[in-house]
Amino acid sequence: MVLLVYSEVNQDSNLNLFCFFCFFFVFRTLGRQSVCLAKPQYSVLYRHVAPMGSTAKEEMNKFWDKNSRLNRPMSPHITIYKWSVPMMMSITHRGTGVGLSGAISAFAVAALVLPGSYPYYLDLIHSLSIGPFLTGLAKFGIAFPVSYHTYNGIRHLGWDMGKGFKIPEVYRTGYTVIGLSVITSIALLMI
Repeated sequence: MVLLVYSEVNQDSNLNLFCFFCFFFVFRTLGRQSVCLAKPQYSVLYRHVAPMGSTAKEEMNKFWDKNSRLNRPMSPHITIYKWSVPMMMSITHRGTGVGLSGAISAFAVAALVLPGSYPYYLDLIHSLSIGPFLTGLAKFGIAFPVSYHTYNGIRHLGWDMGKGFKIPEVYRTGYTVIGLSVITSIALLMI
């Protein structure tokens, strides 16, 4: 019916009719391909792809069955690794990052939600009379994660530039980060 309507409008041009048939068959083929996406064997895109032998779930089950049969521990597992300074520093870097972002978010929400202003809460803390030891401990508890995460972040930037990957350098820079973090924290504690 579509052909009859089109041919009545353009009876004199065989070229237009040829173009119409070409577009009609191309769009019909593409339409069928899009409808047949659920059947990959009919799709042009999937025609040269070899079928998979097994699914991911089957492979995962084979993996866990083999590990159970061989009595292997789950990997990575803390009992099969020798703890080292770089390992602990990596864990501490992630922990300080999560802790600092959580603390900053909590303080930001508290500043928005709680009534009163900053001087009010500062006076409230001074009125608690908690003593110099606890005040120093609180200052160190804030200063150490900030300084450690900053210095270790600078160390990571050095790694991003391709520097310091040899094992002795990793340990030396690790001890340097720890030392600088403690010195900076004590310096900030004295303020």
